[in-house]
Amino acid sequence: MPPGLLLRLGFFIEDYIMIKGLAITPPVIGRISIGKVVEKNGKRLPEKDDQFSITTQVQNRDGWVNHPLDEALRKSSGSDKLRSIPIRFLFNEPDLNLRAEYSMFDRQSGRPLCVGNGETCKRYTATGMQTLPCPSPDGCDLAKGGACKPYGRLNVMIGDAEEMGTFIFRTTGFNSIRTLAARLSYYQAASGNLLACLPLELRLRGKSTTLSHRTAIYYVDVTVREGLTIEEAFAQARQLNERRQSGGYGQAALDVVAREGLRNGAFEDSEEERTEIVEEFFTEADTGTAGRAAKTGSEKKVGLREKLIGKAENLKISSPLPN
Repeated sequence: MPPGLLLRLGFFIEDYIMIKGLAITPPVIGRISIGKVVEKNGKRLPEKDDQFSITTQVQNRDGWVNHPLDEALRKSSGSDKLRSIPIRFLFNEPDLNLRAEYSMFDRQSGRPLCVGNGETCKRYTATGMQTLPCPSPDGCDLAKGGACKPYGRLNVMIGDAEEMGTFIFRTTGFNSIRTLAARLSYYQAASGNLLACLPLELRLRGKSTTLSHRTAIYYVDVTVREGLTIEEAFAQARQLNERRQSGGYGQAALDVVAREGLRNGAFEDSEEERTEIVEEFFTEADTGTAGRAAKTGSEKKVGLREKLIGKAENLKISSPLPN
């Protein structure tokens, strides 16, 4: 598609979006995780795992309800533990499939307070949303004590049930984010911008470090599907791309629409997802108060917001967070 036409399409989509300030994200029909939330002593806490789980977006008393694909893939793999998932990506541009940034959340409400990329950030201040310099967590006074961490969202397609329905994998793991970002960029370049057509798979890998006290930690990688060489995968991608083009599939236009939709909002996660983020990624020590005071209302809310306001006042920062 000619660049001029893509530019005009981008302006059209920007004008078409009716609700300004709402990020238009890829449609999600399920979740992928390598951990779970368990209840201990009346508290819901995150617990690490050594396998994938594919769930629906529905919860019951026991947690997230498994998606039918979870059982089907376990049977086809011949193993009780799901450690690889065949996938495709929806977009050719890596940063549309994987969005990652430094994020600082109010750990009681799950509300995002500041999101940055190491150069600039969007932060709630007393005067509203502002764009400010982002020195990364190591150089940011407000981020000291682990208040800010990398946060990534990966959207993938599993199977052919829905053409554009995706499963989302969320992670605050540096190893997963760095590995996924590298793989997506490499596969896009090596395939000649055919990332969305490549037959790939999510793969769970383990490693141990001094910081992990030599115990295994797990992270997510993307590889060519098992049984294929990289040349065979590229050949399949070219064939799929040709079929899509002959059928009128506009991949370049899809990427433009997706980018404009994501730009429409400052923060990607919705209100209803914020509690899930707190439960999935922050331990009881992280949140600071026993239980979930924000949920039960049995204790006074002392969240990250109040702590940051006090820290900002001590540092004489001109743009403290709003009440």
